[in-house]
Amino acid sequence: EADLEERLGLDELDLRNDSDIPDVPPPTDSTPEILKKALSGLSARWKNWWIRGILTLAMISGFFLIIYLGSFMLMLLVLSIQVKCYHEIITIGYRVYHSYDLPWFRSLSWYFLLCVNYFFYGETVADYFATFVQRREQLQFLIRYHRFISFALYLAGFCVFVLSLVKKHYRLQFNMFSWTHVTLLITVTQSHLVIQNLFEGMIWFLVPISSVICNDITAYIFGFFFGKTPLIKLSPKKTWEGFIGGFFSTVVFGFIFSYFLAQHQYFVCPVEYNSETNRFVTECEPSELFQMKKYAVPLLLQPVVGWETVNIYPFQMHGIALSTFASLIGPFGGFFASGFKRAFKIKDFADTIPGHGGIMDRFDCQYLMATFVHVYITSFIRGPYPSKLLKQLLVLQPEQQLSVYKTLKSHLIEKGVLQPSLRG
Repeated sequence: EADLEERLGLDELDLRNDSDIPDVPPPTDSTPEILKKALSGLSARWKNWWIRGILTLAMISGFFLIIYLGSFMLMLLVLSIQVKCYHEIITIGYRVYHSYDLPWFRSLSWYFLLCVNYFFYGETVADYFATFVQRREQLQFLIRYHRFISFALYLAGFCVFVLSLVKKHYRLQFNMFSWTHVTLLITVTQSHLVIQNLFEGMIWFLVPISSVICNDITAYIFGFFFGKTPLIKLSPKKTWEGFIGGFFSTVVFGFIFSYFLAQHQYFVCPVEYNSETNRFVTECEPSELFQMKKYAVPLLLQPVVGWETVNIYPFQMHGIALSTFASLIGPFGGFFASGFKRAFKIKDFADTIPGHGGIMDRFDCQYLMATFVHVYITSFIRGPYPSKLLKQLLVLQPEQQLSVYKTLKSHLIEKGVLQPSLRG
């Protein structure tokens, strides 16, 4: 085996170009035999169309079933997708550099995944399940020292990595160390944001995800039937016709879908954990975002629609903003993934879903969308959150709670809300 330093030169910079990347074995065809036989008489183009269509309907049906099963199942779905996407990206790295047989690379990659998930989901437990934690003495210790434990776990993996460094393979091992951490940033961090969006209300989870799915489907349909003008070199099959058709279809879908979801308490209420019943609940008095209001139609549009006013839910305007991002900026997540695949000479991340490729091929735009929704909520939507603050206060020790009470009382007296003579 020729070692890395001899091939590149000890005193030279790494000037390898894309042509020096080792070939990755092409993915196998995972299409079920029954579909192969049923579509055997069709051309490759139409065969791919039917396979993609049938599997898309199957995935959407499964998604609706999981929505029906509730918030907890949606969280498990997000976690499962995260693990599978991480596996697909890490596997590409392993295949590309497999000949160097890096020690502990795969084991450490999965260990770091566990560490990062422990950190993020521990933070979620502390934020959203405070009353549950308060009743479990053993959990109180884990939550109190959560960040220290998380850092200690990561530090252990870091030390093992340093001890596993092998002479003449240093550069490659550090490349793969970076590969692992960037993959963690893309998958774990974004999936954590998806779950945080879900806690704000299922509608903040469903509208963005469904908008990306709608854009993916409609852009493919418009591109398949009308596409002639190439959009971007990274994705030769993407066309301007598909991009524009997908944009208008997605905005209309986002407006209508938001109207449907905004009517139901199950979708609009924040997801909270009820420690008495040990269940997630979605019961609340809907906020103003989900109460019908009358708006004046712009003068330029009145002759077109024939209305001077229109009754809609305020959230529908946010639905337009979310679907606009999903159709204009969201596809760049797919373009980024296309560039990544071209860099390593692969067609798909994996062959998990026939006609679609890997899980990452279907969710490359979703991660970008998750970050936008989280930023959008914190910037334009989220206000004071009394119930969450109250949960955090209940976790404090009695003397700490008393100190907070005295400080709050003094502040209210200074503001003139309470009288100085009031006793509590």
